[in-house]
Amino acid sequence: MAKPRSALSAVNDNDLEALGFDPARLARVREMALSDIESGRCHGISLIAARGGRPVLHLVEGHADKAAGRALGADAVFATMSVAKQFTNVLALSLVERGLLKLHAPVAEVIPGFDNLGKEKVNLYHLLTHTSGIQSAIPPVPPEVLTNIDKLVDYACTLPLESQPGERVNYSILLGHSIIAAMCRAVDGRGRTYADMLREDLFEPLGMTSTSLGPRADLADRLCPVKVAYEDLPALLPPEAVEGIGALLAMPGCEVPGGGCMTSIQDLHRFAEMLRGGGILEGTRILSPAMLDFCAQNHTGTLRNVLFDMWIGVRNWIEYPASIGCGFFVRGTGNTPGPFSVMNSANAFGGFGAGSTGFIVDPGRDTTLCFLSTGLMEDSYSFERMGVYSGLVLAAMTK
Repeated sequence: MAKPRSALSAVNDNDLEALGFDPARLARVREMALSDIESGRCHGISLIAARGGRPVLHLVEGHADKAAGRALGADAVFATMSVAKQFTNVLALSLVERGLLKLHAPVAEVIPGFDNLGKEKVNLYHLLTHTSGIQSAIPPVPPEVLTNIDKLVDYACTLPLESQPGERVNYSILLGHSIIAAMCRAVDGRGRTYADMLREDLFEPLGMTSTSLGPRADLADRLCPVKVAYEDLPALLPPEAVEGIGALLAMPGCEVPGGGCMTSIQDLHRFAEMLRGGGILEGTRILSPAMLDFCAQNHTGTLRNVLFDMWIGVRNWIEYPASIGCGFFVRGTGNTPGPFSVMNSANAFGGFGAGSTGFIVDPGRDTTLCFLSTGLMEDSYSFERMGVYSGLVLAAMTK
């Protein structure tokens, strides 16, 4: 078996101190990563922590494919899982800024056939905040429907709602973002595929050269397979279902806007830095600061996320608010379970994917944290892990 790659240090100790970090405390992040890998909780970790746009830590540890003995490389490409939702959300919000989409307008204004069975008032805002009432679970349809935006939206048009719009938060695993993608394509009006829209309007402008919706042939050799590290744990999806979805996402032509993007840690860092910069990166503006100010608020109040109810029981957690913004998870206040540290600022926000991926933008601390891993954890443990890693970085800050 190949030896796992060692950590990559972004800056030396003197520079870390100048940036306001205690090097010994920051080293705890690598110690935790090694502990997670050596204990089998996951297989590999790639992480970038930055302050003021400057990386202070870049880790590459463990395996890309543990069973094959393939070490994780610095240029590895990962399935984003639900972090793909934030790529789609940002593209949709950019179309709102252009006046092509409206947060308040019914979906049916741009998708004919959606105005039935109680869906008449569902709008883009509901979809972005997971309060639309549409199907939460992965739709029980054949792969050729699940991976095709138009076919899946046609299926969505035949469904009644699970709850009234705005009534509750019930995180839509895949369906909601295929609807958002279809809305983006409809108002774009140029006949582009959604994969091309993301590439031309988001990934290429931001220099995200190793990111795509669906697999890209030139990235295949760097792609990490989706494998599960846990067993015998209560989970939202059994391990074989998660790995099956991972194989599906790697199929040519797959378009699953809610989870089917591939990316590298460097590209995810660029995306997060654009958000930290108020919607701009290296002179390329994607969103306005005003839009991000609106989005990075708790838009779901005290409503809990119904999809995660099982964690309250299985993990003996207190009931806690979903704290979902317009397209992002948000920190808010209080001592609650989840992917943020209590040391994150109240206006910190981010995105997180099934058992393996996440990013946090903390404007108050001027930091970003990007995380991609192999060997998926069960989701509740993965959420906790992201909060722990964020806390370790913030606890290393001295000013």
